[in-house]
Amino acid sequence: MADKPTVALLGTGIMGSAMGRRLLRAPIALRAWNRTLEKAKPLAEQGAVLGATPADAVDGAQVIITMLRDGEAVLYAMNEAAPKLREGQIWAQMSTTGPQAVPAEVAFADKYGLTLVDAPVLGTKQPADQGQLVIIAAGPQAARPVLQPVFEVLGKKTLWVDDDATRAVASTLKLVANNWVIGLTNAVAETMALAKGAKVDPRLFLDAVEGGPLDVPYLRIKAKAILENDFEPSFALENATKDAALIAALAHECHVSLPVAEAMLARMRKAIEMGHGDEDVAATYFASFDS
Repeated sequence: MADKPTVALLGTGIMGSAMGRRLLRAPIALRAWNRTLEKAKPLAEQGAVLGATPADAVDGAQVIITMLRDGEAVLYAMNEAAPKLREGQIWAQMSTTGPQAVPAEVAFADKYGLTLVDAPVLGTKQPADQGQLVIIAAGPQAARPVLQPVFEVLGKKTLWVDDDATRAVASTLKLVANNWVIGLTNAVAETMALAKGAKVDPRLFLDAVEGGPLDVPYLRIKAKAILENDFEPSFALENATKDAALIAALAHECHVSLPVAEAMLARMRKAIEMGHGDEDVAATYFASFDS
């Protein structure tokens, strides 16, 4: 394995904090920042050096990871980090910003002499805690040996899809994959809601598909959340809805009709209006009912 670099982690929300814990257990030297500093303090208790600002966090790091809500938040953090950026640092942009945000990220990296690797991930809180993420990466060959010990800690697999981050292949593929994730979640939620409305025990549905080709682990995870009324977020509905909007925008740009995706986006927005935005994406279940 290559030498372990010092990593600066900008963003310690649900995913960022789980990734930070993995890096510290490796152990990999970690510097961390979060806009709400309180959310980063548990990482400090485990050995991370906290930065009061993004500039503090990136100072001296070889690798910068951004794991933030959207492209706007990513560029805000990187602009705040600018005073302490240095030419040659590798920027692994691991947030789901969509291909729409990549040109601005490329321009920023070029301005400061950073090596940009577009590297969004597949997986939620539990896979992140367990180092079982799938990392979809695009970036130059020269960056890969430096990132290898980091990505090996964070993920079970790194899928290198391009050697040029500017083409946004990784971020595009991430939205394609998230369309599948969001589709599965909405299908589970609607099926469970239909069973409830029709006064059929939803557990009988789960028994009916058990062990067959229609039985998938994700069905079990989200159905369990609904049955137990436990919507602690592993993938927050607000963030999933942001991704669904990026998917709809990408489809529009590509002249591809995705009426199901559009309907899912509307359904998820309804669940947010009902007060479930901070809950797990499975809370789209509530959109099937009037109250």
